[in-house]
Amino acid sequence: MPTGLSRISTKDFDYWAALHLLQRAGFGGTPSQVFELKKKGPEDAVDHLLEFEQVEDGGVNAKVEGRFDNDIMRSLTADERRQRNQARKNGNEAVLERFRNERQKRQRADRRQLAELQSWWMARMIETRRPFQEKMTLFLHGHFATGYRAVEDSYHMFKQNELFRSNVTGNFRDDLVRNIIRDPAMIKYLNNNQNSRRAPNENLARELMELFTLGEGRGYTEQDIKQGARALTGYTYRDDEFQFNAGNHDDEMKVIFGKRDKWDGDDFVDLIFARSSASEFICEKLYRFYVNDSSSTLEGPARSVVRQMAKTFKADNFELKPVLRKLFLSRHFYDESNRSAIIKSPVQLVVQAIRSLGAPVRDVPRIVQSCSLMGQDLFKPPSVKGWDGGRKWINTSTLFTRQNTLIYLLTGRMPGSKPWDNNSSEFDARHLLEHLRELTDRDREHDAVVYLSRFVIGTVPEEKRLVEWVDYVRERGGIDDNPTIINLLALMTAAPEYQLC
Repeated sequence: MPTGLSRISTKDFDYWAALHLLQRAGFGGTPSQVFELKKKGPEDAVDHLLEFEQVEDGGVNAKVEGRFDNDIMRSLTADERRQRNQARKNGNEAVLERFRNERQKRQRADRRQLAELQSWWMARMIETRRPFQEKMTLFLHGHFATGYRAVEDSYHMFKQNELFRSNVTGNFRDDLVRNIIRDPAMIKYLNNNQNSRRAPNENLARELMELFTLGEGRGYTEQDIKQGARALTGYTYRDDEFQFNAGNHDDEMKVIFGKRDKWDGDDFVDLIFARSSASEFICEKLYRFYVNDSSSTLEGPARSVVRQMAKTFKADNFELKPVLRKLFLSRHFYDESNRSAIIKSPVQLVVQAIRSLGAPVRDVPRIVQSCSLMGQDLFKPPSVKGWDGGRKWINTSTLFTRQNTLIYLLTGRMPGSKPWDNNSSEFDARHLLEHLRELTDRDREHDAVVYLSRFVIGTVPEEKRLVEWVDYVRERGGIDDNPTIINLLALMTAAPEYQLC
């Protein structure tokens, strides 16, 4: 395995390397899209994904202005606060009940909007012409994990999502971390709106170092957390915008990482990124997300690669694009040991199936619900640590749902239905083999099964299974018979290998 970030050659950037890049830096693609990426060569292919601003994202879900209501969970007006306070003072239960009913009505409306937000993002990932942008947004959502159940404001979750999307190739320190300590959703989620000089709240300071920048127990102490919390006092929000409350800010001397001054939140961020582990920790997370997520990932050659990534990351002042470009152009990224080495997240599973196989989208809310059943509920990560990922995605329950979801996408059949309940798939899968139809003097069925195996499950199966699949195609209708190809895809997507990308 290559131990550094030496560049892949144009000769080695073949069709399967292009497919690997498209699956990892995005959500896969059709054979024709893979061919187009391969023809660009490695440098132009990577730039095509990373320089996404040059690609017009014309899907209906790319337009966001006015799509979501920012006023559902609005603050009370001054007059409303006066009425409520007067009712509390006078013990007027009728007025207080009216306020409670109004709030419950707004909460129900906001939960409906959250469901719309989930469907909007899922549809956007499926249809986008900027797959890296959405894939990296998904990474950042899991890294700066924020859950709706604590935030209780769908518009704030939407704004945070847009913050991530706008900065996927920006500066990690200045565009992301500085903004996340000003983000209303994160402030509410980690209770920094309750962090004042009289009663410091340590939640944001702790997670900022432990989960977002340095890594658990790496380069900070409990005292640094306490002092960092003081630096973040007064960082709150009003309605939908960040607000610095100077009256709640502790402007006294603080000692963080052994340095003494009247530090504020921005100073705290600067002090964090002066620590050596700041560059290495985020590169470890990027490596696990894009290269290999096995438990032994960061040992041996991989550790050397992460250190080189961290060196690049720091040298480029924490800009994300240069380190990602170097990673996606490295021989290490394309090494056989790093292919089919990541267990697909539920979102990757369904979005990749639709984008690569050309399966119908069918019903987006139902797809969102399937991802939730498989363990990935968008905008509702299980904790501030995000999703554990890796092998945690797979258990007897989620594997069953994974297979049912793929059958639904391929055939339209719901779990528990009979084959005769719905025989119209509305899906022509023959496009996957279009490029093989021009070949002559070849065993078309054998070639088709071998190609589909590599394209769908990332490998050619053992001889016995390969022969069974080839015989099935021969005995049914050949590669020109659409139901036969769909049934073959159903067999392949039920294979253990399909859970990997």
